Amino acid sequence: MGLNATLSMAKQSLEIFGTGIQVAGQNISNAGTPGYIREELVLNAADPFRQGALVLGTGVEISGIQQQIDLFLETRIHTANTDFSSIDERNSIYKQLESELRELSDGDLSTGLNEFLATINNVVNQPGSIPDREFVVNEAEKFAAEILSLRTRVDGLREVQSINVENLVKEANELIDQITNLNPKISKLEASGLLQSDAGALRTQRYTALNRLSELIPIRYRERTDGAIDVFTGSDYLILAGTSQKLTLQTGTDRGVVVHEVLLSRTNSNISRTGGELKGIIEGRDDILGGFVDQLDTYASNLIFEFNKIHASGEGTAGFEQLTSASRALDTSATLNSTQSGLPFQPTHGSFQIKVTNKTTGQTNTSTINIDLDGIGADTTLISLSSAIGGVANLSSSVSTDGYLSISAAADYTFQFSNDTSGALAAVGINTLFTGSDSTDIGINSVVKQNQQFLATGQGGGPSDGSNAVLLAAFAENPIDSLGNISLDSFYEKVVSSVSQASASEAALAEGAQAFRDSLMGQREQFSGVSIDEETINVLTFQRAFQSAARLVSTIDELFTILLNI
Repeated sequence: MGLNATLSMAKQSLEIFGTGIQVAGQNISNAGTPGYIREELVLNAADPFRQGALVLGTGVEISGIQQQIDLFLETRIHTANTDFSSIDERNSIYKQLESELRELSDGDLSTGLNEFLATINNVVNQPGSIPDREFVVNEAEKFAAEILSLRTRVDGLREVQSINVENLVKEANELIDQITNLNPKISKLEASGLLQSDAGALRTQRYTALNRLSELIPIRYRERTDGAIDVFTGSDYLILAGTSQKLTLQTGTDRGVVVHEVLLSRTNSNISRTGGELKGIIEGRDDILGGFVDQLDTYASNLIFEFNKIHASGEGTAGFEQLTSASRALDTSATLNSTQSGLPFQPTHGSFQIKVTNKTTGQTNTSTINIDLDGIGADTTLISLSSAIGGVANLSSSVSTDGYLSISAAADYTFQFSNDTSGALAAVGINTLFTGSDSTDIGINSVVKQNQQFLATGQGGGPSDGSNAVLLAAFAENPIDSLGNISLDSFYEKVVSSVSQASASEAALAEGAQAFRDSLMGQREQFSGVSIDEETINVLTFQRAFQSAARLVSTIDELFTILLNI
């Protein structure tokens, strides 16, 4: 090899080792950049040439600058991101629900029910005490407000999740756009005669976008020969050959709250529960929080109906002169136990008694009103019930156009109720304490609220009779058929215990999923991350090589000088 060839080889080496220093410097400067993928200068021996009988080398050449990334590991990380993000969102929602239940404070429903029933116990021995009776009514109103408040707070959590869904869809669409826009830039740059070099910074941006997108929804991708990628979720595409489809919202209402389902804009596939944060949030909103709402409704409706059935069979310290039902029927001609009637609760076959008292003489006449709901013949409707009550001496009854039952006594007469075996009075809202049908509208009957004398503490034994108060105070311990023959207290304890156990289980799953993902991220950092020590060594290595090549140039220069002076 002649001096000219050697000089050319040395010059090429200077350029290559200078480039090596630049690549190492790029890595060092981005050591703290999140998601940065280490780049490496790929060197190969240049093609040799023949000179006579000799085959001579021509030094070194750059094959490219490539990112150090394990594509299989990236795929595993994306799957781990999807799994962890879904579990973590569910875990977070469970923690929020536990916080709202306030089981570790005095603001929980169990405490509220016990405090309310304790005030009834105070009335048992002093049923005529006006302050004690007013205290019962106040505590009942307070307890109903606590149920309403809990429902409002849980609904608020559900509404927040719907907002989160909107934000995730917006973010996912921005990521899809970003990847779509990066594809042609990467293809163009890598096709510009840059050997086998990667468009490093652009590819890093794309990998970062893919990583975040995999946290939102499950994805997989494949790279085409031109460097662009196609992205899929399930059997649907997100980005394919330059085209893309976005995520769209389908809005509806669920249990009184506006909710969103997520569809793909072109294929209309529902991807709400396919995985990632999107799945976790929607499952948390509909299954965890929505499931608790259903149980809270069950709790509230059983409280209202079962408590009112006991209360409706009792008597206060004063009789009614006029009374309008707290509940309305949507169809007054439908049988009382049919859904068409629109009543919040369904009575059963039985009867109740009405006692009509002459205020002047004190004489009381008792009449039995039969509730025929055996499915044979003409069953009782609100209209026929009104007619039966109106047939009692010194009473009149009517049904308003909007479905309310009204009862009025003749002048100088009052009326009271007892022995309701059908639950019809509680279903219609006659002589009740609680109103409403579930946790969305539970309240206190305005009749009792305005006059504590109508609190049904007795069963006809006079002002000192507290026998019905005894039954009311023990209400929470009574087994209820619709709750699987367990008490209301036991039912709520079961609900709270179920939430706590599920929350603990979800927390353990989240911890395990995070540990697995972190281990994969650790492997990625080892393979693709920047080591300052390693890159410093690379800089020193290239520097030494650069100095050697420079020395070779200097030596050749000296040889040329000697030759010219000969």
